[in-house]
Order: sequence, then structure tokens, then C-alpha cells
Amino acid sequence: MAASKPSPTDTWDSTLPGPPSRNNFGSADLSPSGLFAFASGSSVSVVDSRSLQLVSTIPLPPPPGALSPFVTSVRWIPLPLPRDLLSTEPSASHLLLAVADRHGRVALVDFHLRSVVVWLNPSSDPKLGIQDLCWVQARHDSHVLAAISGSSFLSLYTTSGGLFWKYDAGTEILSCLRRDPYDSRHFCVLGLKGFLLSVKVLGDSENDVVIQEMQIKTDFSELPRLEREAASNGNSSSSSPASAAFPLYFARFAFSPHWKNILFVTFPRELLVFDLQYETPLSTTPLPRGCAKFLDILPDPNKELLYCGHVDGRLSIWRRKEGEQVHVMCTMEEFMPSIGMSIPSPSALAVLLSHSDSTMQTITKIHPDGTSSIDFDNPFDFYDESLLVSKTTFISLSDDGKIWKWVLSAEGVEDALKNASDLDMGIGATEAALPGAIQENDSSSLDDELVVAPTNRSRGHTSGSSMEKSDLSFKKFGVTRAYTCLLRSMQISLTGQLQLLSSTVSTLAVPSPSLTATLARGGNIPAAAVPLVALGTQSGTIDVVDVSTNAVAASTSVHTGVVRGLRWLGNSRLVSFSYSQVNDKSRGYINRLVVTCLRSGLNKPFRDLQKPERTPIRALRTSSSGRSSRILLHYFKDEELLYLLILFRDAPVEVWAMTKHPVMLRSLALPFTVVEWTLPAVPRPGQGGPSKQSLSASEGVTASGDSSSVGSDGSQEETVESFAFALVNGALGVFEVQGRRIRDFRPKWPSTSFVPSDGLVTAMAYRLPHVVMGDRSGNIRWWDVTTGQSSAFNSHRDGIRRIKFSPVVAGDRSRGRVAVLFNDNTFSVFDLVSLKRIQYFPSICAHVLWFQRWCTNIDSPDPLAQSLLQPQIPGTLVLELDWLPLRTDKNDPLVLCIAGADSTFRLVEVTVNEKKAGFVPQSKSVKERFRPMPMYSPILLPVPHALALRMILQLGVKPSWFNTSSTTLEKRPHLIRGMASSSKDLRSYMIQLPPLGDPVVPEMLLKILEPYRKEGCLLDDERAKLYADVVKKGYAARFAFAASVFGETSEALFWLQLPQAIRHLMNKLTRRSPQKISSPTLDSGADEVAMPSKIPSTGLSSPEARKIDSMCDGSLRLMAFEREELRTRANERLPWHEKLDGEDCIQKQVHELISVGNLEAAVSLLLSSAPDSPYFYPNALRAVALASAVSKSLLDLALKVVAANMVRTDNSLTGTHLLCAVGRHQEACSQLQDSGRWTDAATLAATHLEGSDYARVLQRWADHVLHAEHNVWRALILYVAAGSLQEALAALREVQQPDTVAMFVLACQEIHSEIITELSTQDEESESASGDGTVPLPDLPGLESGKEEVTAVCEYFQQYQRKLVHLCMDSQPYTD
Repeated sequence: MAASKPSPTDTWDSTLPGPPSRNNFGSADLSPSGLFAFASGSSVSVVDSRSLQLVSTIPLPPPPGALSPFVTSVRWIPLPLPRDLLSTEPSASHLLLAVADRHGRVALVDFHLRSVVVWLNPSSDPKLGIQDLCWVQARHDSHVLAAISGSSFLSLYTTSGGLFWKYDAGTEILSCLRRDPYDSRHFCVLGLKGFLLSVKVLGDSENDVVIQEMQIKTDFSELPRLEREAASNGNSSSSSPASAAFPLYFARFAFSPHWKNILFVTFPRELLVFDLQYETPLSTTPLPRGCAKFLDILPDPNKELLYCGHVDGRLSIWRRKEGEQVHVMCTMEEFMPSIGMSIPSPSALAVLLSHSDSTMQTITKIHPDGTSSIDFDNPFDFYDESLLVSKTTFISLSDDGKIWKWVLSAEGVEDALKNASDLDMGIGATEAALPGAIQENDSSSLDDELVVAPTNRSRGHTSGSSMEKSDLSFKKFGVTRAYTCLLRSMQISLTGQLQLLSSTVSTLAVPSPSLTATLARGGNIPAAAVPLVALGTQSGTIDVVDVSTNAVAASTSVHTGVVRGLRWLGNSRLVSFSYSQVNDKSRGYINRLVVTCLRSGLNKPFRDLQKPERTPIRALRTSSSGRSSRILLHYFKDEELLYLLILFRDAPVEVWAMTKHPVMLRSLALPFTVVEWTLPAVPRPGQGGPSKQSLSASEGVTASGDSSSVGSDGSQEETVESFAFALVNGALGVFEVQGRRIRDFRPKWPSTSFVPSDGLVTAMAYRLPHVVMGDRSGNIRWWDVTTGQSSAFNSHRDGIRRIKFSPVVAGDRSRGRVAVLFNDNTFSVFDLVSLKRIQYFPSICAHVLWFQRWCTNIDSPDPLAQSLLQPQIPGTLVLELDWLPLRTDKNDPLVLCIAGADSTFRLVEVTVNEKKAGFVPQSKSVKERFRPMPMYSPILLPVPHALALRMILQLGVKPSWFNTSSTTLEKRPHLIRGMASSSKDLRSYMIQLPPLGDPVVPEMLLKILEPYRKEGCLLDDERAKLYADVVKKGYAARFAFAASVFGETSEALFWLQLPQAIRHLMNKLTRRSPQKISSPTLDSGADEVAMPSKIPSTGLSSPEARKIDSMCDGSLRLMAFEREELRTRANERLPWHEKLDGEDCIQKQVHELISVGNLEAAVSLLLSSAPDSPYFYPNALRAVALASAVSKSLLDLALKVVAANMVRTDNSLTGTHLLCAVGRHQEACSQLQDSGRWTDAATLAATHLEGSDYARVLQRWADHVLHAEHNVWRALILYVAAGSLQEALAALREVQQPDTVAMFVLACQEIHSEIITELSTQDEESESASGDGTVPLPDLPGLESGKEEVTAVCEYFQQYQRKLVHLCMDSQPYTD
């Protein structure tokens, strides 16, 4: 179901979300590009995780005839930037967000449009709320969305809104969904009772879904008790989602990023490791005593560490034991600091790990900084990469409206070594050894050691000799001790915090136009504009919102209960009140009044009585002038004075002078129903207001005539304030306050028929000379106190709660626009008076405005009747409203501040068209919001501009181009001198002209990106420094960096592994040993830990490389292809399953042993079968066959026939084993691939096959990964390793990425050129030593210069560049 497009005057960008709660199920998602989406109330908000700035808040439209339900799940669609520009128009499909709510609805929200583009199930059952969502890739060009609805239903939807598969788990209570990082078609579902469902989606029809049900044994004895408690409270949990029925009982799991088919599962008090292939747990670890229940589990992408969130806001770190899948808790970190927290302390709702930072860290390790120039005088030089062993970024969310950014880092290798020295006392004698001693040692002596060297040797802070000692010393520790060393050096740091609204808004206050603000700097110089709005909350906190940044500028805890009233005192102080009822026999009330100074943050109570009062405070009213009168100057010298009326329920009104020390002036024993101070008078047409640059904190309207005026001689006249009121009997009046005197204003009274007879006056607005009133019957009355003119009409609504005059500036045609809030929490805007007919006011309002999300022009004869047909903000009740006095010109829009019952604070713009009667929408460009710092999210740029930046980063731009004058740092950490100039030839900023494509295009793209560069919003300092490190490391390094910036992790890992794949291919082509082509990583002095697959066998043995890989570079395992690496990983899995019982487990263990070539252990395991076992005879047959390794021709033929028969009976594993026994490994690999065991086939091939035989297995595996698993980057690395470069080009063309095809050719040619140079040097040396001739060096097959495919790639890329430039020129720069 398609949704309607938003209006051009959509006000969603001016929405500040309230705090999330447990009703939102802790729903949050962090995209790989760094956009943090979370649910709060009925809205979903997006925050830039790097700068921690709110990007936008999108309220989800409500169901028909209902309030907006809570949003319960959000998920970013895993799509990259669209690059198919030649066949389709660019779209923001990569910013689609799946949003689900408590009514069971699922919507796809386009973040660029800020609107719902499609409803997947608009007519869902409101009782079946959505528990969790997960995206699954069904085909290479389509995704499906999996959703848990209710307690036991699992559904699959297409992006067009079709439901094509549904599953009912019966009595199970489903909890969460996760997708397999190794297979995008596969995901799992976990239930609270241990039910586990494995689902593989092969298409978008019901028959394309394959499921497998499993059970994890766990203790869920607490669940029946929780169900009984819920039933006793009247909350049935039979159909409610798990988080609604059991808000503090969590069952979560995560796929291991390092090991296929391994799940990490947490129940409230236990951590399990589950093997999907064996369908059994490998280990179970109970939660230590004193630890709060598990909240979530997050595996580290690079290291074999687990991070577990707990419900008390803590984070526990678990490490894997060496050789086992058993995890032990090492440390506990605090994510909710107790200092400065309110009572009760807030609760942690969600914890997420940043994968984009992990990918950047991998790039840093593989391509470290080779420079050593450090500016010690630079106070901002915080990039201590040389001593950074580990860095992990977390984002946490709490229910007090705070978003926390934490960095867990292990810094200081020397400190880590000092800690580790306590574990091994024998290392002191080896610290003085030279680095060369490592390679001189026997490799067998290093089997149990680990390299955890720093990532940069050439850092200027540490001398080379000391760093070499650190390298050597750290290599002397085993895996366990090295992890202990790493964890001991870890420290958690709070690097950022974003404060949103701390609680549900109970009241709001905007500064009243007064001279207190406009003359804050003294004389006639107005103060700088800081438009603030104060919000009182139900938790007793006062949040001050800066509307120019749409952010909370200050948050102060003032009261212990609900803030029931709030008013500004000038431009820097607030007065608020709350009350609580005592529990003794008197049943009195304790009223608490507090003055809060925003500058100092101090809260000062006043009128602090020692005993309870008979009645509570009803409201506060403050005067708007703030100027001291001559009479009171004798008592309060040089003090800012405002009057405060304190209204009680059935008690006299108190009048206070709000000076530095508030003083009560007198009390008024009249039965007031409503009281309002007058607003400043409307400025005269010739009276100029302040400029926009000098707008005051409250409003730039000039001083009111009733509060202060200047005589002809320049002397200050006496200040007089006035307020209008209504009494219980319906009588009206206006009083003047002058010093301590209060007198009757003596207005000209309206006719006697104006006195209400059917309802009390409940709301009033007063601005000389007009008084507007509303009563509990919905009548609105207008009265001119100077002429006595009056009029009234009925709004046909419930009682009226609040009336607010709109701000008026000189030249306005109407001074009678008011916003009216009704008792049913809806509002209207009326134009009661116009200058054209000030002498005549009709009985029926002529101009009425209702809001939906944009203004509606009402031209009907009965506009009031039409306005009643629809609410203005569907699904949201309005608790409070007021006008924001920001206008300085008559053409400026009116701005309404609205506090919604959904905990949001919104600004609604009202544009007035004076040429027509009423209010009409006008198209306008989005205003750029002021931000205290740039927002570094290139993914938010228009798609053409984002692609332009991506291409510039790929082709290579000098880091000095990122230097801008708009930054506050004079010395940027990447230490590149100079600043870009728009008048300079921009081509000079490119490091070189690209060999492919149009050479003019880069300069045009730089000009297009110039507005963003000037604003400094392309790259932050940290990433600019990293780019300065990798920009000269070659095409592959730059391509990996660009992919990581835009959140394309798989592509970044592909570029990181491409050089190794090319080297693997060249080794095969030249038929040389792997040592012949060495890795440039060691040649450049980089860290050995960065790329274990690149370390030559002369340096480290394979066990050593294995441990390095398990320590730091787990993310690269997704791209594993080398024979040694595949064998090593398969060998490491063997000990995990040794203690497992059952015939099925034994059969799978035998298969693993045969795959790695351990026939002796396989025979021993086969002969252990009991004679009465149904597997005895097949096992005996295989044992005999494997034992007779010296096979004869007849045995060969017989076993081949037996194996074929076993395959026909669906016993492929047994047949494979027989083929291995007679050396038919190629056929065995084919059988494994036919049965879907692709990793096992690769392991078997890596053990027994070489050359073209091994390449054929890799190529067939790549075909499967591309066409079945739809993982193009994993397939590409396999194609390259197999030597099928033409198939790699075809795969990139198939997924329609013309720019990536060209970049792939560039990277391959560059890497090949480097390898040829290395080989030529080696050949020259060997030729001079032996006198033999030179061996011709091969080209890359399929990428030879002049090849037709390469020429076609170049032409295709040029077309893409031209189209990109045209699209960039047509797109306006994005303004937030």
C-alpha cells in the first residue's frame, strides 16, 4: 500500500523527540555508514553517530481513528549507494528504514523524503504488535523483510507490500531475529524458551522458504511465574510480543563474525555457544553472581571478544579460551555513570557496536601511517595510533533521553607489557634481542606464541629501538596471556553525549517579548539572538531547547514530581512550581516554587512554608516588561523586576515582585477563574524592530507601551503593567499594577449580552487593546477594552483550555491571529481581526486554520464546519502550545511551539498569504539549521553528490583539500599544510590524473563538492588523518577507505584482500613458491598482525599466523580463500566437537577429519561404533576403505561404485569419504558442492588439490556465492583467486556498478605492476648469481592491455562519469 507524499511545508524537521521507553522495546539500529536510528514514543529519530547530532525525527502516521502507537522496531535496509545511473534515475533507496509499531503495522520510511513510502500490512491485527525485524536478501536485486508479530508469528514481506509466507510457532514466545553474515539468505529466530528456527529464503514465494527447527536447552522456570504475575495484573501475555509481556526478560543471539554456523546466545542468566551444523550447544556459561541479567550480546568484528550488555547499564567483556568455544568474563565496564544521575537512576534500553569504526581500524592496521612527523605543540593531536592496539565504539541508549558514545580502547603497549610481565618472568632476558632474532628462530618454537605488535613502528613519540623491544617482548606470550594483557590495558571513555527530552513534557514556556532581553547588553545595543523554549517534564526536570539547533541546550533537575507550571523571568531565569499531597489526616498540599538561573545552573526555592497548605497552586503568570518602576527602585535598587501572580485553587491570588530576593507585594481575594498579563503593544508602522542579527533571546519587538515608554525629552516614564481577568460569575476586568498599587484600569465595557451564561471563562489572551476569551462550552469572545466593541462565535468544539496571541511586527495586516487549544487536545488558529475591517467583526469567524502537516486554504462559505472534519496532527494529542516570538518582518512565518502527548516537541510554521483571505501553503527551500559543529555523514548527501565524493576519494585527492577556514582547529591532526582555494586550478589537488575516464571530470566534481568542503562536512579530522595515511598506498587502499566511509563493509574487505588474491594468482601462474612473492606489508615496516595471510612462511609458522588472525583480523575471515588459511581454520574447529555424543555428531566429526586429511583419527572414530548401532556396518566399510590407503584397481572400481550408490541414497558424506580413500578428491569436492557443503568442499580442496584443480573448486564456489547467496564481493575474491578475472568483470557488470568495474581494473593492474617489479628484481638477482636466462612474466588473464573487455570497461566508465556530472549539476546542494 503506497503512502501519500509529504507536503513541501512539512514540519517534521522541527520535531524534537521525547525519551524512549521500554514500550519501544529498546528498538535501535546503527547502519554501517554511522546513522543511528531509534524509536521514541510513536516516532523514529536518526542521529549522526560521529558528531552525535540529531538529523531528523519522523512521526509514524497513526491508524485510522486511533492514537499513534509506540514504535517497537527499526531496521536500516542493507543497500549500498545506487550506482546504476545509466539506466535508472538515482534514488535514496539506501536510506530506507523499516519501522514497525505496537499495532502490528510495518512501514518503509524514506529518510530523504521524511515520509512513509509503502505500508507492508496496513490492516494488521492491533493486538499483534511487532517484536523484531530483519532484512533478508532473496535475490541479487531484491530484499524481503522478516517480522515477528505477536508472541509466535513469523512473517515474510516483499518491499512492495506483499505477504508471501507466515509461520506459527505455537506456544513458543519468539524474541529476536538476526541475519547470517556468511549467507544473506539465511536468518535465525530465537524464542524465550530456547526454541531456535533456522530459515533460508531462496525467493519471494511460499515454496522458496526452507526452515529447520531446533531446541536449545535452557532454564526458563522464571517465565511461568512472570506469566502468572501478568495474568493477576490483568495483562494477558498470550498474544503480546515478548518485550511487552516480559519487559525485563531478554533472549538474544548473534552470529559469530569469525566462524560460520556458530551462534552466541544469551538468556537472562546464561551464555551459550551453539553450533548450527551440529544442532547442539558447544558450551554453556552461567552468569556470575552479582551480575545483572543479560540485555544483549555483541561480538567484536575484529577480535574474538564478546560484549554483553546488562539491564543495569553495564557492559561485560568475554574472551574465548584458546582452542575451545568457551568464553570467560574478563571485565565489567560501567555504561551508566552514577555521578550526576537522577534518582531513580535511568535504565539502559539498548547497546550497539559501530561496525564502521571496526572496518576503519582494519584499514589502519593493514595500511599504517608511514610518516613520523608529529607536532608536539598541537593540543588537538590525539591520534595515538602507534600505541592503539584496539578501539571499539559503542552507542548506548537510556530512558532519560540520553544517547551515549563510548570508546573502549587498549592504548599503551608498554603498559600492557608491564602487566603481562607479571605472568611470564622469563621475558626479561630476551628484551634486548634484535628483531632479526625472530626470523632466525625455529618456527616450531613459536607455535604457542602470538604477535601483538603495535600498529605503527615509526611513530615519533617512541624511539625505534624501544618499539622493537616491545614487538619482541609481546611475541613471547601465548594467546590467553596476550588477551589478558590486552584486556588489562583496556579503558572505557565517554566521548560524546546527546541529550534529548528527558521525560514527557507537562508544560512549556516561551520568553515573552520584553526589554529585559533586547537591552541585555545595556544601552541601545540588543543582545544576540538565542531563541530558547523551556519545557517542564513529568520527571521534574526542566529542559531548555535551542530552537535554532533543534537540540536541548540545558537540562536541570528541579523538582521531585511533575513540573505543573513554568514561566520565564526575563531571558535567563525561570520560575516553576510543583506540588504533592501529604498523607496525613489534613490531606494538605506541599507547594514548591523554585527560581532557576540558567547561567549558573542554581535552583533557589522561595515561599518555602514549613507546613502543608490547604490548596495547591493552580498556575503562574509573569509580566512581560521586566523594567523597574520609579516607585520600586527605592526598594530594589538596580534589580530586574517582574511581577508574578500565583493562582491557587480556591484561595487568594498572590502578587510577587520577582527580584533577586522575591518579595510578596499583596494578595487579591477575588474568585478568579483565569488571569493573563498583557503582552507588549503592537509596534506602530513607523516603529522599527530589531534586525535578525540582533534578535533578542525572547523577541525583537520593541518595548510595550503599557510597560515602558520614552518621553519627548528622553526621560524614562513610569512602568505600568496590567492584567485582564475573569471571575466565577462571568464578570470581566482589567487591573493595573504600579509598584505596590493595584487599581482598576476602567476599560470600556461590552454589552450586557456578552456576559456568559452557559459556561465559565477558562482561557484568555490579552494584548492591548484586545482581550480574547474562551469558555468551557467552546465559545470564543473578543473584546476591545478601549472602544467596547465585542463579538462572539462558537467553535463547535469542547471547552477551551488555552488562547495565545500570535507575535505581531510592524506592517502586519492582522493583529488578531490566535491559537486556541481545546480540552480534547486539538487546536485551531483563528484570524479574529483585520486592519481592513477593524470597525466590524462578523459573528462567524472568517478565517480558520487547522493543521494536518501543512496549512490548508479554506475558501468554503462555512470554513469552520470544514475545519472540524480532520485533526491537525493525526494521532497526536496536543498538551500545550504557544507562539515562538521570532518574527522580525511581516513576511516571516509564524511559528507554533507544540508539546505533544507522544513526548515530542514540535515547531509548526504558519505562512500567511496577505493577497488571499486565510492561510495558504507556499513552497520554500528548507532552511539550513545552525549546527555547533559540522555533521560528517556523506551518506546523507544527494546521491549524485555522494557518488562524486566517493569517486574523488577513490581517484585520490590531496589531504590539504579537506582543510577549510570554517574549522575551529588551526592545526589539523593530519598535518598537511595548506588550504584549498576555489580560484586555484583544482586539478592540482588530485594526486594524479586517472588513467581511465575523462581527465576533466575530477576537476568538475571538486567544484561541485566545493560548498560541502567549505562547510567542513565531508570528513571529520580522524578520517581525514586516516585518508592522508592511505591516499598514497595505492588504488585498493583508497577504494577500501571510500567503501568504508559509505558503510559498504563487504566491499571494503574485498579491496583489502584483493592484493593478496592477485598474489595468490600470480604464484599459480608463475609456478613459484609462495615465498617468491612477498608481501609489501613487511617491506614497509607495517605490523605483522595486520595481514596474517600476507606473512611469508619464512617469518612465521602456520600456527603463529592462525593465532594472529584470531586475535585481530576476524573481519577478513569473510574473504578467506587461501589453502593454508582454510586448512588452519578447519583444524581449529576439530577440538570443539570432540566431547559431543551421538551418532550424528560422530558422522560429522568423521567428515571434518577426512576433510583436513587426518585419516588415522577418522578410522579410529569409525571403529568406535558399537556393534548394535545402525551405523556399525557403514562405519566398518568406511574404516576398511580408509585403512587400505594402498588401493588396487579393483578396489578403486568397487569403492567408486559403492560411493555412487551411497550418493543416490542421499548419503553423500559417506560416498565422499570413500572417494577420498582412493584419492578421488576432485570428485569428492564436486559431490560436497552438489550437496550444498561449499565450505567443506573448499577445505577438502585446500588439503588435497593444487593448481587448476583447486582453481576449479574456487570458481564453482564463486558461482554459487554470486548467484545463490548474492554476495558479489565474496564471489569476486574467489574469482580472482581462481584466476577467473573475466568472470569477475561480468559479475560487476551484472550488478550494474560501472564505476566499480573500472576501479577493479585499475587496482588489478596496479597490483600486478608492483608484483612484476618485485619478480623482475628477484629474477635479475638470481640471473646474476646463476647466469640463467630471464623467465617471461605473465599478464593477468583477461585484463591484458588492449583486450576488448578492458576497452569496453573504459568506455562504460566514461559514460558513467558524464552522466554523474550532469546529475550533480542538476542537484541542489543539500542543506540540513
